[in-house]
Amino acid sequence: MKVIVLTNPAAGAKADEAAELIAALRAVGVEAQVRAFAAQALTNAARAAAAEETDAVVAAGGDGTVSAVAQGLVGSNKPLGILPSGTLNHFARDLGLPLTLTDAAAVIASGERRHVDVADLNGRTFINNSSIGIYPQIVHHRERQRQRLGRNKWIAMLIACFSVFRRHPAVRVRMGIGSRTVLRTTPFVFVGNNRYEMSLQMMGKRTKLDGGELCLYFVNRSGRFALLMLAIRAALGRLEQARDFEMMDVREVWIETPRRDVRVALDGEVTRMTPPLHYTIRPAALTVVAPPA
Repeated sequence: MKVIVLTNPAAGAKADEAAELIAALRAVGVEAQVRAFAAQALTNAARAAAAEETDAVVAAGGDGTVSAVAQGLVGSNKPLGILPSGTLNHFARDLGLPLTLTDAAAVIASGERRHVDVADLNGRTFINNSSIGIYPQIVHHRERQRQRLGRNKWIAMLIACFSVFRRHPAVRVRMGIGSRTVLRTTPFVFVGNNRYEMSLQMMGKRTKLDGGELCLYFVNRSGRFALLMLAIRAALGRLEQARDFEMMDVREVWIETPRRDVRVALDGEVTRMTPPLHYTIRPAALTVVAPPA
């Protein structure tokens, strides 16, 4: 079995340790070629790798790396393998993949394939979730601190949360869902690739990735106190879907805002987009190397 492994050394994960990756895969009978690329080049690198004589294209890194590589493989027959080495590894966890290098390599060697859904926003693929409102603002402030002041990621995140919360930003949205129109002023709108469970038992996890639906969440109250209570309940692990969020399972949603452009988070990366934002689900569009669901 032959694979091409794509990594992003700038992400700071163990994924850039090519010798370790090659050794782990060789130990389970997989011949690997490791290639390193900057984040913005990973998608094109995945497309190019998919055209080569290889059994799978493997993303070694966290959710950002996996998402970029997946975007290059969507719609092709080339399967995506994952060697998770990020901080959270949401997609790998929801697939039921092991998080150790040795065990993840063994899954790739097994060659078992599954077809899972991806979501699309204005032509851009994402595998986990997208949002507008408070979260993209926090990530933007965090990254600006890290670039300008060299702060630790978690310290920068805390300071960014305080800074954004102090301004209690809200966004006015018009959401088109089939023949229905929903108007809200809300701290955020969250769109997930399949349903995310928000409860004490399951904080932000998905039980399936092939349900063929988007999960749309938003908060009805937008004041500072309401946002504070939501943050406290989240920190205590006491978010309750019926009480704290309005949730819909949809296949497509259009989101308009009065703003000329808006910051949007896609699998943790923030970009600016011009509304309207058009979200759709692409059922079974990605082949992954993973155990049965």
